[in-house]
Parts: sequence; C-alpha cells; structure tokens
Amino acid sequence: MSVNDLSDMPQALPDNYAGLGRLWLGPLTAACDAAVVASLVYAVSFAYHLGATGLPGVDRSTRELAAMLATLFVFVNLMRGRYQIANYLSARGQMGSAFAVWNITLVAFLALLFLAKIADHYSRIVMVATYLCGIPVIALSRSAVVRLVAAGSRSGRITAERAFLIGREANIMSFVSRHKPWHMGFAVTDVAFLKSGGEAALAADLTAAVANCRMTRPDAVFIAVPWSEQEAITACVDAFMNLPVAIHLAPEPIMERFGNAHVVHTGTLSSLRLTRQPLSTVEVAAKRAFDIVAASCGIILTLPLLLLIAVLIRLDSPGPVLFRQRRYGFNQQAFRIFKFRTMTTTDDGKVVVQAKRNDPRITRLGHLLRRYNLDELPQFLNVLAGDMSLVGPRPHALAHDVEFERKIANYARRHNVRPGITGWAQVNGFRGETDTDAKMAGRVAYDHWYIDNWSFWLDIRILFRTVLSRKAFANAR
Repeated sequence: MSVNDLSDMPQALPDNYAGLGRLWLGPLTAACDAAVVASLVYAVSFAYHLGATGLPGVDRSTRELAAMLATLFVFVNLMRGRYQIANYLSARGQMGSAFAVWNITLVAFLALLFLAKIADHYSRIVMVATYLCGIPVIALSRSAVVRLVAAGSRSGRITAERAFLIGREANIMSFVSRHKPWHMGFAVTDVAFLKSGGEAALAADLTAAVANCRMTRPDAVFIAVPWSEQEAITACVDAFMNLPVAIHLAPEPIMERFGNAHVVHTGTLSSLRLTRQPLSTVEVAAKRAFDIVAASCGIILTLPLLLLIAVLIRLDSPGPVLFRQRRYGFNQQAFRIFKFRTMTTTDDGKVVVQAKRNDPRITRLGHLLRRYNLDELPQFLNVLAGDMSLVGPRPHALAHDVEFERKIANYARRHNVRPGITGWAQVNGFRGETDTDAKMAGRVAYDHWYIDNWSFWLDIRILFRTVLSRKAFANAR
C-alpha cells in the first residue's frame, strides 16, 4: 500500500453529520428491538386467540404484555451497553448476546409477575410461545441490523469514531493495510507523517499535526509508531494530551495473532494479556458437571446396546471386546482410551497405522460400529474418570501426536482442554483417516477455533450435530 492509496479510503463525513449518525443509531436500534418484541407478542397473541376462539383478535392483556417485555428487553440491552455502534460492526457474538438478554428479560418479567401477584393476568401459553418464538426472531432481527450497520460503516455513511492517524509513514501504511479501519466504523479525518530526524524535527512535525487535528476535530488519535520507540511515543502522547480526543497506541503486528488481547490491571501492575486459559474455573466446573451427568445418563440409556455389542464382538472375531490405546489428554498427560475393538490388530506402539477405506484389518462388525460411531460409546467411562469430556478435540494415538507436532505449528495447543468423544472438527467433516498433512492441519484449525470460542451452547450444538448431521458420519472407515 502506498501513500496515494490513502485517497481510496472512504471520506469522513462532516463532524455534524457523523455526530448525528452516532447520536441516533443507538435510539434507532433500541426502537427496532422494542418494535420486534412488541410485534412478536401481538403475533403470538393473535395466533393463540384465533386458534382458541376461531376469531381474529388479541387478548386484552396483550398491550400490557408487549409493553412490559419490550421495555425490559431494551432496558437490559442498555445496562449491558449493547446500543453502541461498535457492537454492530461484526456478527461475532451477536447471537449469544441476544439470547442472553432475551433470557434475562424473561426471568425479570417472571420476577415482576411474582412480586406484583399478577401472574394470572397473562396467558401462560402466550408467554411460553413468545419466549420460544423470540429466540429465532430476535436473532434474525439482530443479524439484519448488524448487516445494515456494517454496510453503512464500510461505505462511510455510519461512523463509530472519527480518527486521526500519526506516525512513521511505513507504520501508518502497514496499519491501514492490515486493519482497514473504515471497515470497523472509523472514518479517517487526516494523516500526519513523522519524518526521521532529531528532537527538533519531531517537535515541528507534532506542532503541525496538532494544529491539523484541532481543525478536523476527530474523536480519537492513533499513534502508529513501533513500541520500541519510547521517546517518540511519549512525545506524541504529550502533544495530543491537550486535545479533547482519545489517544490510542496502534497495535504491533504480533497482536494480530490474538483476537482477545487486552490490558489487565492487577494492583499497580498493568500488562497486555495476549491469551488466557481456555476455560475459567467456573467454566471448567460447569463443563465437568455436565459431563458427569450426561455420561452417567448415556451409560444407563445405552447399557443394553453396550452389552449387545460386546457379545457380537466376541462372536465376530477372536480378541478382547475393548481396545485400549494410549492417548494424550489435558496438558499432554497420557491416559488409556476405551473403544470397542473394530480391528484384528491392537496397535499401541511407536508406529500406529491409521485405518483406511476397505482396510482388511477392520472386522465385519467393525465396519458397522465405525460407520455409526458406536465404537466410541465406551468412552463414557473415560469421561466419568475425568480423562475426557463429551466435547473437545479428538485425541490421537501417541505416535501420531509426536509426528504431527513436528509438522504443524501449535499442534500441541489441542491439549489445552480435555479431549472429547466428539468435537467441532468431527461435525464439520474432519473425521477418519488423516493421510495428508493438509487434512490434519484442517482438523487442528477447527480444534483451535473450538478452544478459542468455547461456550456451553457450542457444546450442546456439537452434541446435536454429532447425532443429526451427515458431516459427523462422513469419512467413516
């Protein structure tokens, strides 16, 4: 990217227009949320009344119900700071946030009904149906608003902030090329380049930059100077401290690897945290509790099937019913995984040959068990023992771990959480033989995405897709 390319950036709107857009976008999105919730209540009430009486219309309490739910939904969003332009520039996290707010709204509404002793005034069927229908409706409406705001931001019609850029020419060009700030709601009002030279040259450049900054009246100043140039950064900060702007230090390229990097304050210590533990203590406890309950239920419900498969394996071919193999678990701690034996061999040494399509080592019954993931059922025992989770990166044989750790960067990061019976990679088609490095790299990429984006609802989604999605059964051997 060259200096001339800066002219291709969307031009910043005049300050009064940009300010007007920022001023009204929040109220407009709040009004949109209120309208969606109120319309939903009326639609559900109309459908219920029509079904119950055969006549079009709504119940008398519909207006009150719509007003209360809409007000509570908007209020909760306000308290969570959701009506800011920056929250509508990306679809990431929108569905989860909307679902959380909708749940909080319902809980708050039920609490009000209980405290006011007016629960009998509203139809329970209408309330339940409104809640269930609200999940997809609110998600779709929020998605539509995000698309509109993001499109307006990219075209320069909507700006979250007006930014002034200052720094070395190469650093500014790199910053603009990498991040394209206009795609994130920033409108660049002006750019000032710092020339190489001594303190006198730097002071002159900053004096001119401050004068231009006062004229363009941005909301924020971004200093694009290598972090190692402490004196230049300090001079820039001192120069712009006297202006009514927010001052940002442009990120170094290393930060692009970490999507959740932010400053952490611990007493008098402030540090830039690049990564955190994949799951907090509370999240680990919640995931473990769910694993224990679900695995226990899984064993009880599938016990007849487990016994039947065990008998069929003994009848089908000589050898043990269960196949145990060493795998790496959390923090690369080795454990022995349980599987129904599906092959005539039980490799567990320094060389483990992966199963291939039409592999002669696979037994007749083994083909069926592997095709429908039934050979994985004994891993409920690994889950109860704490070696595995229901959902997580699939563990590989130790020989394969050693091999791929040499070939794929950050491969061992898969072990930062407990391995799973099923995982995000498996429900997206990465199951079975990994006969090329590209296939394994794709599986690892999905595993890393799961670790970085874990949530309880993502686990539930993966479990459902494991049973219902065709991709989860693809590439079976």
